[in-house]
Amino acid sequence: MKQPTGALALRRVPRDPAAAVLLLHGGRPMGLEAPPRPNLPGLRMLPFARAIAEAGPAQDVVVAEVRYAHRGWNGHRADPVHDVWQALRELRCGVGALPVVLVGHSMGGRAALRAAADPLVRAVVGLAPWCPPGEPVLHLGDTAVVLLHDAADRVTDAQASWGYVRRARARGARAGGIVMPHGRHAMLRQARTWHRMATDTTLGLLGLTALPEELFTGPVPGPVPGPAGSRCTVDTSDSSRMRQQ
Repeated sequence: MKQPTGALALRRVPRDPAAAVLLLHGGRPMGLEAPPRPNLPGLRMLPFARAIAEAGPAQDVVVAEVRYAHRGWNGHRADPVHDVWQALRELRCGVGALPVVLVGHSMGGRAALRAAADPLVRAVVGLAPWCPPGEPVLHLGDTAVVLLHDAADRVTDAQASWGYVRRARARGARAGGIVMPHGRHAMLRQARTWHRMATDTTLGLLGLTALPEELFTGPVPGPVPGPAGSRCTVDTSDSSRMRQQ
């Protein structure tokens, strides 16, 4: 079932929902126009939605997507964050005050992290998220954060993700990082591994499956050794040229 209007697009609504997962696709730093049709970043999230919806422990979980009014982040406007807040309001009105996990890719990961202070949000799963230096962490409070990233990503920076995890932990948040061995930014190589890890992490954060506590207490991932002079660092500021995937 999918709503024709609004910021919330419902993919699956069980008879007696107990929790919800909202998926947020990627975008670009600037773009006041609406996302195009077809929207490739949105299509990339469909296998994640399907994997979560088809998982046995998720039978009572609402699965939905957040629709963006604008294609880009757009500087201080942070447009997709407002779309997340609106989607959460629509979710509350439609199915009740359910615990929510936000699952966001790239720009969607940044929007999910910014929206983490909403009372409905229990946790955030970031997939190759866009985490510029100085991205705020104080608002996280009790919201758990798990970021998945491939160090070979050339669009967003895995080291910035691990830096976010460290800063979040330093402020008392439950935060962890998972190094993905393949996939880069589009998460296409070994895509099923991404789908499985995102699903397992999401269900664990909802308390529906076991999630190892060392994810939040063990060492935070760090730089991956490579040839002298090599770099895996890109997208280090709001003005960097993050490409849409």
